[in-house]
Amino acid sequence: MDASNDFRLSRRGFLASACCLAAMPVMTPVSFAAAPGDARFVTIILRGAMDGLDLLQPYGDAAYAGLRPKLALTPDTGLTDLDGRFGLHPAAKSLMPLWQARELAFVHAVSTPYRNERSHFDGQDILESGGADKRERNGWLNRALATIPRTASRRAIDINTSMELILSGPNDVDVWSAQSDVALAEDEVRFLERLYAGDQSFSKAFEEAVRTDMSTDPLYAGGKRGSGVADMAKLAGNLLARDYRIGSFSINGWDTHVNQKAQFAQVAGTLALAITTLKESMGADAWSKTVVLAMTEFGRTARENGSGGTDHGTGGVAVLAGGAVDGGKIFGEWPGLGEDQLYEGRDLMPTGDLRELAAAMIHKQYGVSVGDLTTKVFPGLSFDAGSVYLRG
Repeated sequence: MDASNDFRLSRRGFLASACCLAAMPVMTPVSFAAAPGDARFVTIILRGAMDGLDLLQPYGDAAYAGLRPKLALTPDTGLTDLDGRFGLHPAAKSLMPLWQARELAFVHAVSTPYRNERSHFDGQDILESGGADKRERNGWLNRALATIPRTASRRAIDINTSMELILSGPNDVDVWSAQSDVALAEDEVRFLERLYAGDQSFSKAFEEAVRTDMSTDPLYAGGKRGSGVADMAKLAGNLLARDYRIGSFSINGWDTHVNQKAQFAQVAGTLALAITTLKESMGADAWSKTVVLAMTEFGRTARENGSGGTDHGTGGVAVLAGGAVDGGKIFGEWPGLGEDQLYEGRDLMPTGDLRELAAAMIHKQYGVSVGDLTTKVFPGLSFDAGSVYLRG
């Protein structure tokens, strides 16, 4: 692709040398691959462990309010009711037209096979590799490319500095590299403020750096958080509307140990903006043939913590969007939030496998056989072509 047409997000500097170790990419690579036909498939990785119990709140479960006295909402306090049991967080309310058009669905209480250690790095590796443990070193979406009949043209675009694991592997994926952006999560900022509260010179410099950084943050472009992500999604949608059929990108900021109410609202709004921007930029025809799967490495604890946040958990929520989605539904077997229903007495119990959901979407969009899905894409997975996710 002509470098003169390169798309670049504004670059953020590091806040200070002391902050560099904690810095994380705001947006990880966006990758695309060409495939024949009109079906599109996009994955969005929600890095940091998105709290599915906050995005899709089980207000109908009697135990929920007791577990989250500060975070729990109801339809009377801003939650948008979906089915009398679950409600959508108000920050994601812009997704409601998709729900009403049956182009949006949720899958609750799902996870990868990863358990117990709750490490972001390991959890994300397993999410993207599609294996049952950390041994698999290439991505399931890359492996899926080998099972989808394709033309000789194999193009992929990576709008950052390195390819995501999910599309890494032996199958060719081209790369278009743009500049990298870095950010500190809000709980990391608060930690550094407390750590250096007694150092007057550092505190002053840090405060100035954060203030300057926020003004140039692509997530705050134009004074509105999420604008940089909207640019990313717009580019993705435009490319998917033309030559590309498979893509993947990430949104960070979901590690809400502290002050979750404010931080989650910001990033949930960003996710909603990314999805709605994808639809708008793709156009009606391409969107009608699209499945978007947004997923995270693991959920968060059922109980809120003493810092107004939640900690690393297990079961979470996956989001499905697109005109090819069987929408207006909440899939998944709800395990309940009673003390004896929680995983290890602390987390939402997983009742579904994220790999099965991903396999169902690949099968739906490209007709990949069950044999290929269970041996080549997700080795060892038990998958039925009659999966509930495929029933219309």
